[in-house]
Amino acid sequence: MVGTKDTTATAKQTPAKMHRRSRTGCFTCRLRRKKCDEGKPGCKACKHLGLRCDYKRPVWWSNNEQRRQQKEQIKNIIKRTKATEKTAQALPMNDSPPPSLCHSLPASDTYSDGIPKTRAASIESQFSADFQCVSPPEMFASMSMPPPGYLPYAPFASPYEVDIKTERQMFVNDIPTRRDSTMSTFSTFQPPPTAGCDFAPDNWVQHEYFETHGEEFPEEPLDFNFFDFPHGSFTPSHQALIQVEECDQPLLNHFIDNVLRLVFPILEVNQHGPTRSDVVLPALESNKCYLHCCLSIAAQHLKTTANLDNEQIDNDIMRHRFQTISELCAALNRDTDHMQILEATLGMIFFQCSVGRPGDSLPDIPWHSHFQAATDLIQRLGLPQQLTALNGNPHAQPPFNMSLAAWIDILGATMLGKSPVFASTYLEKLLADSSSGMSSLMGCEDKVMYLISEIACLESYKIDTENLENVALCAHIKYVGDQISMTEQNAGTIDNCYSSTGAIRPQQLSTNITAVFRIAARIYLCSLVPTFDREQASTISLVDQLAEAMEFIPAGPEGFDRSVVWPLLIAGSVSLSNSKFRTMLAQRAQLMGEASEFGSFGRIKELLKDVWAINDENERRGDKQSVHWRDVMRQKNWDFLLI
Repeated sequence: MVGTKDTTATAKQTPAKMHRRSRTGCFTCRLRRKKCDEGKPGCKACKHLGLRCDYKRPVWWSNNEQRRQQKEQIKNIIKRTKATEKTAQALPMNDSPPPSLCHSLPASDTYSDGIPKTRAASIESQFSADFQCVSPPEMFASMSMPPPGYLPYAPFASPYEVDIKTERQMFVNDIPTRRDSTMSTFSTFQPPPTAGCDFAPDNWVQHEYFETHGEEFPEEPLDFNFFDFPHGSFTPSHQALIQVEECDQPLLNHFIDNVLRLVFPILEVNQHGPTRSDVVLPALESNKCYLHCCLSIAAQHLKTTANLDNEQIDNDIMRHRFQTISELCAALNRDTDHMQILEATLGMIFFQCSVGRPGDSLPDIPWHSHFQAATDLIQRLGLPQQLTALNGNPHAQPPFNMSLAAWIDILGATMLGKSPVFASTYLEKLLADSSSGMSSLMGCEDKVMYLISEIACLESYKIDTENLENVALCAHIKYVGDQISMTEQNAGTIDNCYSSTGAIRPQQLSTNITAVFRIAARIYLCSLVPTFDREQASTISLVDQLAEAMEFIPAGPEGFDRSVVWPLLIAGSVSLSNSKFRTMLAQRAQLMGEASEFGSFGRIKELLKDVWAINDENERRGDKQSVHWRDVMRQKNWDFLLI
């Protein structure tokens, strides 16, 4: 009977198999339910839309969820293709080399000091190989620059103080004995809560405090409500109660005193201090997993800055890493506290960018493995939907953890040569002209970040699609280049970001950082052109423009070089041996001192040395072939998130 059943089952399966074989066309057209002309190596429909044409059964075909995701990706590609076609209708495509996509720095006719500037022709009006870029170095030389290493916060003293109370208790045979507590204090501009008052405390602080110091910022009002923080409002009257073991007290103190200021420097400037009170302190107090993550980061930073190389500090690093993972796994098994798990996971990813040296050898989980877990949590929490629901509301407060995840997602995708996980969300935000909070968090305008996401998608598609025609690729590149130009139309003018009293101007700082990212985005986009050459005049001009724009990013240990690591990597990787970029980077690293040796800045500095050594040797031999920075990272087994 068993043999009979097997034979019958086989007989029933055979017609189904024959039916599947009788179906013709590529699997992409089948998924779209469109007629396929079965052209080889790619059908006409796939070539026209720039889609991958598969005649062999792909992995995603047999999985319903993967098939649904593939269909969504194809829909997004088709949307972009149709938008490209509309833009390119007036511009005939041919086999001539694609445009250089180079562009000038500011969008207005003059700088703030009234000096006219020469603006390069826009790619909206030029689409030829003769397109030239105009670089205006004389304009940058005429602008005043604060002294190197100038402290942005020096002229002001914060009017309020927050106390952090740390308790530790000794146990003997599980019986509690001695109990100690310590207090530490940091300053903030955020006022304490007021009872029975009719006036708004924030406005009162802004008006009276700055008026007494003889400085007003009418063009840059203070705003304490950028984000929907996961822990709500944390007032200075609250004492943070952080419980740690006695042996970990120095690590906690080191994290609060030395590491915190490195983590969110742009947010600190924008909100005048409450990053620690709104983001980090509540998490340290209530999220055990996050606390262990921060203690591990503190030990890693202490090892780097104090040049400690002993078994004890390594044990501290690994002990807290292990406890972080253990707490995460326990919470995941309970299927609870999803927001706390996400908070700690993003901390493990992002805080690493502020500490450690390139040669660190202690075992750790790669950042993209952590981020894969984070994306699952983000989807379960519905954060992308919460973000898109804010479209059309200019005063909306995006979820803080989603804003941080978006920054990691977009720039992290460029590390891997893949599309961002939430690329469709960013495209929707771009079309809706809606913020995701990245500008307030990290300094670069959201629109530019969305376009970097689009470039990452295009690069991923170029890598995965072997038969993508140059004409279709250049049409996509042209479209994204036009979109980058559009972000310049209402952009502010790059200028000194210090006020007359030496205080930092947050909006001007964001304008300057955005300009640096915009130029890097153009270089990144140009690198996808089939005929890209780092020795082209347009490429050299873009790299020089970025070097000049860096003059308006505050330098030194308290500066913001760590906030523009990704643009420095993109521009530096294609700079020539005689480029002014290299001189600029060396000078800024010298001004940073020891701070230039660790974190993402220290890592790109080492990475660029290796890239330059290979490319310069090729240049001396007359070989125009260049090594990609990503390939050098693979050769060295480096798996860093360089942001």
